[in-house]
Amino acid sequence: MPDFVKPLPGWDSTNMNIKLEKPAPTGAGTPSLWQRISRKIAEHTAGTTFAVVNPADGSEIAKVADLGASHARIAVDAAAPAQAAWAALSAKDRSSILRRWFDLIVAHELELGEILTREQGKPLAEARREVTFGANYVEWFAEEAKRAYGDVIPTALPTQRQIVVKQPVGIVGAITPWNFPSGMITRKAAPALAAGCAVILKPSEETPLSALALSCLADEAGIPAGVFQVITSSTAEDVAGVLTSDPRVRKISFTGSTRVGKLLMRQAADTVKRLSLELGGNAPFIVFDDADLDKAVACAVAAKFRNAGQTCVSANRFLVHTSIKEAFLEKFVAAVDGLRVSEGLDPSCDIGPMINATAKQKTIALVEDALARGAKRCTAQHTDRTGCFLDPVILSDVTVDMSIANTEIFGPVAPVIEFNTDEEAVQLANDTPYGLAAYFWTRDMSRAWSVSERLEAGMIGLNGNAISSAETPFGGIKESGLGREGSQYGLDDYLDIKYIAMGGI
Repeated sequence: MPDFVKPLPGWDSTNMNIKLEKPAPTGAGTPSLWQRISRKIAEHTAGTTFAVVNPADGSEIAKVADLGASHARIAVDAAAPAQAAWAALSAKDRSSILRRWFDLIVAHELELGEILTREQGKPLAEARREVTFGANYVEWFAEEAKRAYGDVIPTALPTQRQIVVKQPVGIVGAITPWNFPSGMITRKAAPALAAGCAVILKPSEETPLSALALSCLADEAGIPAGVFQVITSSTAEDVAGVLTSDPRVRKISFTGSTRVGKLLMRQAADTVKRLSLELGGNAPFIVFDDADLDKAVACAVAAKFRNAGQTCVSANRFLVHTSIKEAFLEKFVAAVDGLRVSEGLDPSCDIGPMINATAKQKTIALVEDALARGAKRCTAQHTDRTGCFLDPVILSDVTVDMSIANTEIFGPVAPVIEFNTDEEAVQLANDTPYGLAAYFWTRDMSRAWSVSERLEAGMIGLNGNAISSAETPFGGIKESGLGREGSQYGLDDYLDIKYIAMGGI
């Protein structure tokens, strides 16, 4: 299958004080996960490659094959017969194979976390949590594979029976982002595979190594050739063009920007494909006057600064009641000024580098624009932040006409906006074309119900920020996307409903 990687001699460089070529925990003499990734290329002819870069220091980690439209067509050709055979397996057999994949991911959690940190930059502890988070989806859907129940519909005709069965959609084209290069793959692939679909995965060109590592473990688990393929490419539009236009591909699942999501919708329309789209966000974090400030601040730090603010459900706007604004800011600033910015393999790291220089400059531009228009910086600023590193920022006196209040920041910046009434808070929160996530803090149960029902978002975090897990439905409304990932609803997104009317009974 067309997934390959070429390691660089410096992969085990001592400047990171880490050595990835450890024996895997499956037995003495077992090749490390990186060694298995490296061996994949030996089975294929070398071609054009592109570099995978460590955002912490700009060094090349590896070179991977730069594949294009022709490789995508080969992948679809391979997936078509493989999908039919995979769908024909019993749900129990698919479940068993997925369970083995889960076990292997968990067994290689440290190696997978190290690879993820090297290519994406997030703290190693955070990367390891992402690996186990993603593994949970494989375990969940290994179980759900056996629960794609149909129905028998009562009929008015004694000679007829009416039956509903659920069948796999078919080949799925999955396109995943760089901010969660492991978790976003399993969240798409696990339900698709459980349902009986084949998956052709295009990971971000910034972070392809985690995808290749997962594919090695999928092979070892017994997922047949052609059922789970990885296409590494620096020209996503070429690969996406094949996946959206080929009628044999019946579904596209994409996580990324709203702009690209809209483009994929247009391209997929000609063959009327099913779509799952997790797109942009502009999540409000509302702190009402009766909130537990210590708990709200702790969750605010996690909701904003995890992965350097580079998550689709990051709190993007902090709406704080006027009466508690100063008290909240005092605690929030103290907590954020205590965060340590460093490379992700540093055990003391709280915030790693941003993914690239372009992302850093975009974030800086939003901060500078806000400051020029009257916002105030509340947090400390260091002068020695080189490369892709950026200090976390809290801005007060932000107004709704500033760009930072209306843009998905995707960086470690927390703009604080005041409000006076519940109605104003809800209006400010909903004043966006996006509707992915929203968070709010209150001890008033009447307000909890009322605000939850009025907020225009697919997911609500009430007095907490842990809104994503394998058993819950993840997804948005408005321009934040279509469909759900995780939970029983996530399996349904990869199943077609077939109604059978049986006569002559």
